[in-house]
Amino acid sequence: MPFRPRTAVRGAVLATAAVLLCPVAAAARPAAVPAPPGWSAAPAPGDGAAPGAEDRPYFYLAGAPGTVMTDRLSLRNPAGRAVTVRLRGSGAWLAFAAKEVTVPPRTRATVPFTVTVPRDAAPGDRSAALVATADGTGSGAAGRHAVPVHLRVTGPELAALTVENVSVRDRGGAAVIRYTLVNRGNTALRPRLAVRADGLFGPVLRRAARTLPGRLAPGQSADLTETWADAPALDAVRVRLTAAAEGGAHGSAAASYTALPWGVVAGSALLLAGAGAGGLVVVRRRRGAKGAGGGRDAVREGGPDDAPVRSAGSGTRPAAEGQVASPEAELASTGPGARS
Repeated sequence: MPFRPRTAVRGAVLATAAVLLCPVAAAARPAAVPAPPGWSAAPAPGDGAAPGAEDRPYFYLAGAPGTVMTDRLSLRNPAGRAVTVRLRGSGAWLAFAAKEVTVPPRTRATVPFTVTVPRDAAPGDRSAALVATADGTGSGAAGRHAVPVHLRVTGPELAALTVENVSVRDRGGAAVIRYTLVNRGNTALRPRLAVRADGLFGPVLRRAARTLPGRLAPGQSADLTETWADAPALDAVRVRLTAAAEGGAHGSAAASYTALPWGVVAGSALLLAGAGAGGLVVVRRRRGAKGAGGGRDAVREGGPDDAPVRSAGSGTRPAAEGQVASPEAELASTGPGARS
């Protein structure tokens, strides 16, 4: 095959261009360098509080009422610039040594905090959190971390529950049972309620114990209702509520309920109204009859002293022996025209 100078030159030019362009293409796609992670907040390792392992996922503290416990929150900033973090506790028992901390680049800062258990705190478990927030203005990056705090207040537990203010009212053919549950102990309770009712001729309602929604904190009360859709229409019923909860808490209370149909109530009301009106008419008639005959009786019963006395000159008979004349009669007998 004959040698062609033009073809050789063209191939050399292309090869040279490829060599020159390859470094440029490599430089246009530099290797990706991972950015350092942002700041974080976590329990400081090795503080001796349970569970006590390194890099604890949450705080766990236990103490009696009146106890002040301490621990430390760790703030880590691996970035190349400082970050300012604001600190607060989600509960009134938590307090930081500083409310704001600036963490330098590639540094870890440890901030102490305290948990003060009130002297009147009830034994049991509590939940809270330590909240760290950076707004991102100035140096650092925005973000928010909440570290859980599990607290157990130690001491003897008392479970006590009462049922109060039980009442039963009719509402559109059904009965509504109102009552109040009160947690008289120092532990949170999840009450169960059973309802029973007995009428004149035996049981009319039986509801097995069921767990009520929600929990009842120590000292808390709840006003609740039970609807009795098929309540008897004519009966005298005794309704009893029984509440129970964990730890042996138990309470019971009852109320009476008399069910009467509307027709019976209306008829009884009309009968009473009619009887009252009839009695009023009789009383008025008797009073009228007594008033009409009162004048005649007074005339008949009037004695000699009540009769009118005339002067002696008028022909009136003198008083009979043994009777006393009135003063008017004496004055008339001694007047100028009187006989000696």
